[in-house]
Amino acid sequence: MNKIYNVALTGAGGQIGYALLFRIASGALLGKGVKLNLNMLERSPALPVIEGLQMELEDCAFTALNKISCTDDPNVAFADVDFVFMVGAMPRGPGMERKDLLEANAKIFEAQGKALSDSASSGVKVLVVGNPANTNALIALHNAPKLSSTNFSAMTRLDHNRTAAQISLQTDTAIEKVKQIIVWGNHSATQYPDIHHCQVNGKNALDLVDSGWYKEVMIPNVQQRGAAIIKTRGSSSAASAANAALEAMRDWHLCGSSDIASASDEWLSMAVHGGAYGIDSDLFYSYPVKLNSGKVSIIEGLDINDFSQEMMKATEQELMEERDAIKHLLP
Repeated sequence: MNKIYNVALTGAGGQIGYALLFRIASGALLGKGVKLNLNMLERSPALPVIEGLQMELEDCAFTALNKISCTDDPNVAFADVDFVFMVGAMPRGPGMERKDLLEANAKIFEAQGKALSDSASSGVKVLVVGNPANTNALIALHNAPKLSSTNFSAMTRLDHNRTAAQISLQTDTAIEKVKQIIVWGNHSATQYPDIHHCQVNGKNALDLVDSGWYKEVMIPNVQQRGAAIIKTRGSSSAASAANAALEAMRDWHLCGSSDIASASDEWLSMAVHGGAYGIDSDLFYSYPVKLNSGKVSIIEGLDINDFSQEMMKATEQELMEERDAIKHLLP
């Protein structure tokens, strides 16, 4: 009998959760013919919301979906789980200081990290989406002693996709012809979308775009894209975030398999723990990576010019400040 995978989603009742759940259940995550159990985790007051979502999922009659559960207990949601999308996080409220936001999220991800350690499969893949994603991933890891840093990642795939889209539009080139995008650092306004190694239809991207546009328009556009979408449509970029989360987890799991074998040669951006390029090793920092058979390899040895070095250090500094703000809460 083929394995039935267990997939958990925290914050399942939110906008990103709603956009993500139906794509997971449709089979877009694990590939054709693979069955899954879907565990939705929410706060107790929001349980009726995800119970309503369960009704909708049942009404879709997805062939990939084996069982659905709704719970407010992370140990139940994470029992023998193979894939976890950590979408739920405390949003920043009016008058809330950054330190208060970090501490509020520390409590959430401390409890969920412990539950993952106690209940999840040893090979679980945990993708942290809820912001501040990089530091929330660090909190979860530090509270999951039975798991390895390789079980965790923070999502910068949305920033990667945004960068590729900007280059595609600027050069009037099909998106699949844009290769070797890099997003360094934090999923925040300090992130560094780097196109110094980018190839557009086999040509260097910086030979095709104006350097002033790159530094003064594209980089800020990618860094501030989320805020721009909120300002324009009145709510956050839920669908594109859900799409990026699904792509990130799917590629982490399937790259190198017969389903998407060619993608194992792609450069992708992923926030991982451990350090490279002189970056502090106890941070989740986005690097260029290759994925193969569930393994993540940072692409090392790239030439880094002075401009890139400065941008990379700035986003590292922000991550160190975030870590220092909640260091007293880390085991």
